[in-house]
Amino acid sequence: MPVITYREALNRAMREEMIRDPNVFVMGEEVGHYNGAYKVTQGLLQDFSERRVIDAPIAEMGFAGIGVGAAMVGLRPIIEFMTFNFSLVAIDQIVNNAAKIYQMSAGQFHIPIVFRGPSGPAVQVGSQHSQALESMYAHVPGLKVVMPSTALDAKGLLKSAIRDDNPVVFMEGETLYNTTWEVPDGGPDDGLIPIGVGDIKRVGADITLVAWSKMVWTCLDAARVLAEEGIDCEVVDPRTLRPLDVDIIVNSVKKTGRCVIVEIGWPVAGFGAEVAYQVQRHCLDALDAPIERVCSDDVPMPYAKNLEDEVQPQIKDVVAAVKRALYLE
Repeated sequence: MPVITYREALNRAMREEMIRDPNVFVMGEEVGHYNGAYKVTQGLLQDFSERRVIDAPIAEMGFAGIGVGAAMVGLRPIIEFMTFNFSLVAIDQIVNNAAKIYQMSAGQFHIPIVFRGPSGPAVQVGSQHSQALESMYAHVPGLKVVMPSTALDAKGLLKSAIRDDNPVVFMEGETLYNTTWEVPDGGPDDGLIPIGVGDIKRVGADITLVAWSKMVWTCLDAARVLAEEGIDCEVVDPRTLRPLDVDIIVNSVKKTGRCVIVEIGWPVAGFGAEVAYQVQRHCLDALDAPIERVCSDDVPMPYAKNLEDEVQPQIKDVVAAVKRALYLE
């Protein structure tokens, strides 16, 4: 089975959907002639022309609004933000227009639009470019929020997002673009992953780790460390935060009796708090220990690399949380 990068998987998903449906187009800063800030749209301009791969000015509010209008008349825009930190400039279009037009029009207008781009901290890009904003978007009814952790999930979920008749916030791990995974070749309808269906990334019996995007990899690394000490971790990746696959999380926690939630976001009102609520609501009688959360520190991201690492969840932090939940320290 071919092994490709997360970046290549996203590119293939857009390419296949643009071939399949002439109403799909891409718009954003540097998506065309520069092939995308992270080279995710590489080659699309040459294959589909400037009519369907549109370089936009540095005006997120403007081109996000164009995308919403285009979706209202039947096109399927893919709006790329150079980073989701810049989506804050377009938040009125995303939250007040894209998320609400279907309801406010009494169902007369679907908004089949994908807002996609890198999310979460990269490496030494400063506090204004290092934010994890998924809990904010997941808070908004009318939006779907997708956060794939692997190339396989990235391709299958992006194809599903493009075909969805609702606005999808598709947040890509900024440090995952070069990671690789097995992704099968196939036809345009092969490999679709339904939005709202989670995945077990590692089967285990002693404790459940719930994580998404980059933190799935951190949990898998922590699970390997803990396995050397005889602790068997199950890693659950919801893949989409809204709608959330509550069942896959609940079934895992009922099996293991313990839960650690790991996220790159801040602790106050972070999405992990919603996961913790769902776990205690459905699994209270099955829990053998309090739920643990591992988050970034409650501060803006420092620029210095050593401080940046200190702020973000590391393998050692997950290992420590697991041992607390198991009453081993």
